[in-house]
Amino acid sequence: MNRTLKTTRICFKIFTYLSALRNRLNLKRSVVCYFIFVSKMNGYRRIFRFRNIIAAGVGVAAVTAGVATFAQCSAAPAPSSWNPALPGNIPDTGFGSWNHNWDLRDPRTFFKRPSSDGESGAEKKKVRKKPSAVRHLILIRHGQYNLEGATDAERVLTPLGVQQAQAAGKRLKELGIPFDSLISSNMSRAIQTAQIIKENMEQKDLEITCEDPLLREGAPALPEPPVSHWHPDLHQYYEDGARIESAFRKYFHRADPCQEKDSYELVVCHANVIRYFACRALQFPGEAWLRISLCHTSLNVISILPSGRVILRTLGDGGHLPVDQVTTS
Repeated sequence: MNRTLKTTRICFKIFTYLSALRNRLNLKRSVVCYFIFVSKMNGYRRIFRFRNIIAAGVGVAAVTAGVATFAQCSAAPAPSSWNPALPGNIPDTGFGSWNHNWDLRDPRTFFKRPSSDGESGAEKKKVRKKPSAVRHLILIRHGQYNLEGATDAERVLTPLGVQQAQAAGKRLKELGIPFDSLISSNMSRAIQTAQIIKENMEQKDLEITCEDPLLREGAPALPEPPVSHWHPDLHQYYEDGARIESAFRKYFHRADPCQEKDSYELVVCHANVIRYFACRALQFPGEAWLRISLCHTSLNVISILPSGRVILRTLGDGGHLPVDQVTTS
């Protein structure tokens, strides 16, 4: 009763104020505003009458939400279905999946087809032996060479390039690893670097087994992003890209099943070739090769596991060089 009386008094005061403005405002508009105000006050009064019920409902909702949140946070996470032993059972992370058969030598892809007489049944039987050895590829960039040479025969190592190759050979000797092979590009600077490395390694049974033209320097792919300081003709990308990709497929693959021991293979070639190899081996876009910088005679070690996984152990390692002998061009 007291609330109703108080509301009536407030409305009367407001109406009196509106009446005082009748000389400036239309009387009809004032009356309309009055009734709108009174109707709103009646709505507020009804809400106030059920304030206890509304407060109780809000409290119950808050408690329910809090209990649900606590239960969700304290509950044990659902077990994941991912198993590292199952390459195909990988959760979707938004990134590209690793291609386990990138070298087309995954033993799971080799099957014996059922014979015509049905001797082997309806199911396919695997006959390919699984590889067990690891291939370690040590890619070495050549030493600094004469950039003023007009032909390849004139682009031989500088005196500093010879010192860099000698340091690389001594570094490999200190590793104490019996290397299985030494392969070189057939360009003069790579052959000379390989010879100096072999002499300083002092491994008697190690010879340069191949001077491969596939490993020659070139333009493997249009770089992304493009750069202004190096832009050969487009046809050079077209020609060199196919050749360097062929070299990658020739040397990068998992060990043959008949290989029993891990192998360590030295490959002396060029910066562009090595950078492209690193991107391809890790299944990165080949166009990213120019984002990598390699110093002369740097060591780049890539291991290929029997499962097809690839591990980049070192990239651009020039730790065998004194600071004043580190060069990139």
